[in-house]
Amino acid sequence: MLEFLTEFPDMSRRDLRDFKLAIDGAFRDFSRANGEAIEGFFDPLLWFLIWLEKLLVATPWPFILIIVAGLAYLGSRSWKLAIGSMLSFALIGYFGMWEDTMSTIALISVATLLCVAIGMPLGIWMAKSDRVQSVITPILDVMQTIPIFVYLLPVLMLLGIGKVPGLIAVCVYAMPPMVRLTNLGIRLVDKDVLEAANAFGANDKQKLFGVQIPLALPNIFAGINQTIMMALAMVVIASMIGVRGLGIPVLQAIQNQYLALGFMNGLAIVGLAIIFDRVSQKYGKRLQEHRGGHDHG
Repeated sequence: MLEFLTEFPDMSRRDLRDFKLAIDGAFRDFSRANGEAIEGFFDPLLWFLIWLEKLLVATPWPFILIIVAGLAYLGSRSWKLAIGSMLSFALIGYFGMWEDTMSTIALISVATLLCVAIGMPLGIWMAKSDRVQSVITPILDVMQTIPIFVYLLPVLMLLGIGKVPGLIAVCVYAMPPMVRLTNLGIRLVDKDVLEAANAFGANDKQKLFGVQIPLALPNIFAGINQTIMMALAMVVIASMIGVRGLGIPVLQAIQNQYLALGFMNGLAIVGLAIIFDRVSQKYGKRLQEHRGGHDHG
């Protein structure tokens, strides 16, 4: 009995080592067999990201400033915020960070579009079914808590270093708020409103697109806001796997102890975060006020 107890730890360690080697071998075989097909699947996404980045970089800076000011005003209805956004971009260009900023905006834009395109239907599905919610919620918890480098490893083994792995990493980290807040917004729609829609003979599709989504829009835009913020937080991590943008100078500054370089590019990331945050928050508040006024009326 004592001999078995002394041998058991060695046996368990040996079994664990064999198990790890089996997993590594299986994943390596899978990546070799399917790597090209998976890369091909993501090619349209890569093409769109490169196209958007080249478009933003090639667009003359005065046009970008006008577009930024226009979008900021349309979202916030605030001239102060529009002019502040324009001045922030002008300063970014003055300090030589224009191209990196355009690359970062391209990455954040594509990541946000992906998160909305995948996260919003998932959130609606969760709101429609408690069983689906019980399955997806733990997955979202894992996505938010697992260390970034843990899920970067299989992505890098499959796709190598480049823009697509960085984009996937950003989306995995930034998508949960979109899913959660869409689910919450749909579930918070007043039951009396749904009963009224039923009384008028609305089917499920009409209730979803005519009642639930419009009333849930403030929550959905809060989800978009949080997704953008979390995507920006991933900019430096994405630069570690070959994604162009403001994260690369920050990474170089960390490696070479360039305080000014890191500080300036870090401030540029903060500036982008503040602009996106303020504009999306103001737009969400306007939606909330419109909804409140509509309900009151």
